[in-house]
Amino acid sequence: MSRMINYPHVASMVFGVPLFATPALVTAVKSVLEPRLLGKSSDSIEGVAPLALVDDTQQAAQTQQSGTQLAVIPVHGILVPRRGEITQSCEELVSYELLRGQIEAARRNDQVAEIVLDFHTGGGSALGCKEAADYIRMVAAEKPITALVNFAACSAGYFLASACSRIVASPTAMVGSIGVIIETYDMSRAEEAAGITFNTFFRGGHKNDASPHEPITDQATLEIGKRLDAAYEMFTSSVADYRGMSVEEVIATEARVFTAKEALALKLIDEVAPAQDAVNAIAANYRQTEQGSARRITAQAHALNTQCQL
Repeated sequence: MSRMINYPHVASMVFGVPLFATPALVTAVKSVLEPRLLGKSSDSIEGVAPLALVDDTQQAAQTQQSGTQLAVIPVHGILVPRRGEITQSCEELVSYELLRGQIEAARRNDQVAEIVLDFHTGGGSALGCKEAADYIRMVAAEKPITALVNFAACSAGYFLASACSRIVASPTAMVGSIGVIIETYDMSRAEEAAGITFNTFFRGGHKNDASPHEPITDQATLEIGKRLDAAYEMFTSSVADYRGMSVEEVIATEARVFTAKEALALKLIDEVAPAQDAVNAIAANYRQTEQGSARRITAQAHALNTQCQL
């Protein structure tokens, strides 16, 4: 069952909160939200269909591969806390909780020898990302988890990938963007032009920080800086721990996005290989001999060529 997206709710997850996301991803999301928040667009204009929410259990069922030796789990689109969604631009939203549930199912399946996380994401929310990465790290100690960057693992995507047993990137992949960003929005001048005045009453000195109805204050700027510092320290120290690097090496990347070749030189990944070749090589490692005859193990990596259907 689909329903209309609550745009103000989505905006609350985009503005004024730490994001492990590339600037390009933030800009793309804002291009959808801003016209609606300003009342300049509706969900039905120009033949655009309303956004639909996809139930987590339904989406999880689509990635379960019962009876296979490799579990290939897609990590595509924008990473968010809670629920998985599809945007009108065919940009997937995957919740950390959904991803954890899919990994847990593969972890408990004795027929699954290795888990492959197929990444194509510019990142997303900082909320829930560290917990998901630590969970991936814990499972990787029991069962190998390969991060397959096909074709992007940036920001929150790289945070998760770095927690895997190893990272394989396709030759044209993008990796990195180890940084954090917070954006606020100021609607005060637009509201003034429209003759709208918001009267805000509150208790608690920081309750109204970063209000969209007035210019940003020095107090709010200071608080945002503290949140940025805390999130950045968590991100860089976690990647350093997962990848066996120094924090200084991670910070030195300055949140740049790297090619696969550059990422390999910086120890951000372990191997460069086309996605299907990488999956085939992993499957080949699990060929076994049974009663004198070779048993070939197949991996149906349907997620590698998944196409978005509008």
